Amino acid sequence: MKSQHFYYATLTAYFSLFFLLILWNTVLSPAKNAPMAIMLMAITPLLLPLKGMLCKNLKSCSWMAYMSLIYFMHGSSEAYVNADLRFLAILEVSFSLLLFFGASFYVRLSKKTT
Repeated sequence: MKSQHFYYATLTAYFSLFFLLILWNTVLSPAKNAPMAIMLMAITPLLLPLKGMLCKNLKSCSWMAYMSLIYFMHGSSEAYVNADLRFLAILEVSFSLLLFFGASFYVRLSKKTT
């Protein structure tokens, strides 16, 4: 497979995870006791390597792969603890795994071709 396919999978997973977290914290299941700003702080780590990832910077893509593991841990623990939100948590786990593997394989295959 070409590295471009993994890059597009990475972008798809990134934006899916981003919009899932926004919808989860604002529309689908907003927290009643916490302010919205604290809930949206979960999204800010995704914004840090965005520019480099859109420019196909390999270092930014590798950092995005590492950061996706945080969302994997959050989704796994949320799926285990909260049965009402299990579907959203499984979506978060799925998107974070796709982001991890897509970015990892993109970086690996891009290094071989250069």
